[in-house]
Amino acid sequence: MLHSGAKETNRRATNVTLPADLVAEAKALDVNLSQACEAGLVLYVTRARRARWLEENQEAIDAYNERVEQDGLILEDYRRF
Repeated sequence: MLHSGAKETNRRATNVTLPADLVAEAKALDVNLSQACEAGLVLYVTRARRARWLEENQEAIDAYNERVEQDGLILEDYRRF
């Protein structure tokens, strides 16, 4: 599960390599590097999960879209605009 924003005790120290000028600017702006890296990683992981899900389910998505294209929506008669 992705980080929920709550304070967690199960954390892991890690080393990352970042551009020196970016780190210097972040420090000058009082940016917390750990929090910034975590926020970016959460976003990246979320996008990667979505991409993987779409890839794994593409066949079903295509089949559904083809059925809707051929037969229309199942409840089309009940739609309100």
